[in-house]
Amino acid sequence: MDKDPVTGQCLCGAVKFRISGEFESFFLCHCARCRKDSGSAHSANLFSSTAEITWVSGEENTKVFQLSGSRHVKSFCSNCGSALPVSQPEIGLLMVPAGALDSPIDMKPNAHICCSSRANWDNDLASIEKIDGLPG
Repeated sequence: MDKDPVTGQCLCGAVKFRISGEFESFFLCHCARCRKDSGSAHSANLFSSTAEITWVSGEENTKVFQLSGSRHVKSFCSNCGSALPVSQPEIGLLMVPAGALDSPIDMKPNAHICCSSRANWDNDLASIEKIDGLPG
């Protein structure tokens, strides 16, 4: 029996998608490019060579940016800028930003990658105070 597909969408809801199939890996990438395009300490992306994406709505609102001279690709909503899946059938790869998913996934990240590029402030973060809501 096939597993139910996972679903996701952008922040504004203009783009919705469904992923059918299994993810093979889940990486937290600390390279400078991923830090820049995520605006955070790392990107969190799921990868599959066999899963398929169905754009439920708003595919026309997706934009794809490929950094010249690199394999670095980002897809995002042209309305709200949220990261979206990137399908690269020419290399047999689907990359899905974990934060774009609405469905729970049953896998944890495989590894932190490109740690030699990690931001200097991204060390020992487990020791920082944890607040359940907004500060103040």
